[in-house]
Amino acid sequence: MTATYDVIVVGGGPVGAACARELAMAGRQVLVLERGGETGQAWQAAAGMLAPQIEAGEDDPLLELGLAGRELYTPLGEALRETTGTDIGLWRDGIAWVAADEAEAAELRSRCAWQRQHGHLSDWLDADEVRARWPWLGPAAGALWAAREGALDPGKLVSALRADAERLGATLIRDTITSIDQRGDRVVGAVGRDGRYSAGEVILAAGAWSGAVEGVPRPLAVAPVRGQMAAFPWPDGAARAIVYGHGSYMLARNDEAITGSTMEYAGFHPETTPAGLARIFAGVTALCPTLTTAAVKRTWAGLRPVSADGLPIIGAEPRLAGLWYATGHGRNGILLAGITGLVVRQLLAGESTVEDIDAFSPARFWSW
Repeated sequence: MTATYDVIVVGGGPVGAACARELAMAGRQVLVLERGGETGQAWQAAAGMLAPQIEAGEDDPLLELGLAGRELYTPLGEALRETTGTDIGLWRDGIAWVAADEAEAAELRSRCAWQRQHGHLSDWLDADEVRARWPWLGPAAGALWAAREGALDPGKLVSALRADAERLGATLIRDTITSIDQRGDRVVGAVGRDGRYSAGEVILAAGAWSGAVEGVPRPLAVAPVRGQMAAFPWPDGAARAIVYGHGSYMLARNDEAITGSTMEYAGFHPETTPAGLARIFAGVTALCPTLTTAAVKRTWAGLRPVSADGLPIIGAEPRLAGLWYATGHGRNGILLAGITGLVVRQLLAGESTVEDIDAFSPARFWSW
């Protein structure tokens, strides 16, 4: 007899796993369908930054959602450690965006002032302060300093979310979903390569592969965008840090400097390329000249799910009852995973959401 679930979550990455955990906590019978594989998935290649103040611009709808997502990880990390024993590697020691010249410094000072005016903790460090804090960096004209920003370990986050969802009763099955199953104008489940699965509601959270799932009323505006990365030895004697600059960044994880990244529309090809790595090396060695002579430890790439306007797609499909989207998070999948899970649980329950998510509604692409 075929099992029937309340909710199917298509995708077991950070967003899908967070949705599954939240829904299982709410007492739903949840099935997570995960395609698996060791290459291409964005979370397996991510640096794990929690950097809404660094990456989101003024009046960007991602800023407030990102701030909420960042703050959620402190209680979420504690809860996951208590229930699963996994430490997700959360650290919030701050992130700096180093200005390469006076023109960039002026832009960053303006951003710093805007953030302070809107109540966000943000500081400007002059060139001497940058040199004193990070003497191993190259020349700088100052830096934007966001003291509440940080990072976590994406692999440990996904592992903990999945484990907690299963502890709460969710079922995880490895299968590649090919289409949404529907009867009339309502979802009845999902169809995979290995079987058919029944549920009254389906959440499409398949990352870069979301647009490849058939059976949605209209084409889903999500495309894979390749991000290449590289790891170097962390500079000897340097305290751990996260620093952006020169179109690149470097993040300390264990004994490595995680560096990146590119944004390339290259289809479903998660390979590194000489040109892409050259761009990373040029940027990160300008940021930290000591890496010029360091040996590259490893290189890799992942496929980010990027929507047509660069914003996540979160909410109900207007033309098919029971179909929900939680995809298109781009380079913010880790940052927004936890808060997206919470928002999706609230939406399915008909509750008000913790944040204004109108800007992320699926209907924005089809208002014509």
